[in-house]
Amino acid sequence: MKRTEPALPMQGAQVPVGIGWRHPHYAELLQRQPAVDFLEVHSENFFAAGGAALAVFEQGRALYPVSLHGVGLSLGSAAGLDPWHLDQLARLVDRIDPVRVSDHASFARAPYGPGAEALMVHASDLLPLPFTDEALNVLCTHVQQVQERLQRQFMVENLSAYLSWRVPVGMREWEEPAFLAALAERTGCALLVDVNNIYVNALNAQLRGLVQDPIAACRQWLDALPAHCVGELHLAGHCEVNDVHGHIVIDDHGSRVAEPVWDLYRHALERFGPVPTLIEWDTDVPALDVLLQEAARARAISGTLAPHLQVVA
Repeated sequence: MKRTEPALPMQGAQVPVGIGWRHPHYAELLQRQPAVDFLEVHSENFFAAGGAALAVFEQGRALYPVSLHGVGLSLGSAAGLDPWHLDQLARLVDRIDPVRVSDHASFARAPYGPGAEALMVHASDLLPLPFTDEALNVLCTHVQQVQERLQRQFMVENLSAYLSWRVPVGMREWEEPAFLAALAERTGCALLVDVNNIYVNALNAQLRGLVQDPIAACRQWLDALPAHCVGELHLAGHCEVNDVHGHIVIDDHGSRVAEPVWDLYRHALERFGPVPTLIEWDTDVPALDVLLQEAARARAISGTLAPHLQVVA
């Protein structure tokens, strides 16, 4: 099985930093060919067997390593994986040969309707899992199924969650880092740690009175993960909404990375070592130069830490 590239430092010990490649930047990136270490795209956008989008993607792949990041596998669904979806992903992986392939620790597929008449539906969202033994077993089975189909190590990302499950009395409930570490241990998959997601969850927990110090909670979350399991870090912006409908922090990927998230990124690098890092931006996509500035900042932070970076077992 092909394994995800280890988090080895580049020349000068800098962390490989990539950007999300979205439609507004297709032509400009191909023309300018800026100095980024990899591109990330959403796998589902390129499932078609041909067409203009795939042709552009293949031009980008000829210039840069690519990380395929999915949002639709529904790895935690008790209804099982969609074989069509997995087949399309496998075909894309064979065609593109990405450096990493990932999706989320979430579910979206479920039967809808009575009995034998139920239809399988997809919520088109990343819904959180309960951190129970049963959910872990389902997730492990499906991640292993994906790895066997793709014949490579897969990566699973932690979620920004806006609801949680009430676990029945007497049933074991894992802490999220321990749940993900057990997933990696049992399947051999790698973990994609989204630093902004951790911070968004901590801010929302603070709004509900469950956390006093979000930064300390995030550091504790990061410190609880075995360093050798982490294969990539994600950084993105978020927004805070406070209106008649409620007060919530949303992981909208629509702004620059917040200062506390940069501080947590520094902590993550100290904890996990020189892990490839992605700048995500999916809504209100700005000029390409803005993404390149964010990537340069990530690279600069890793550069200041590089002499001290070492993987913690």
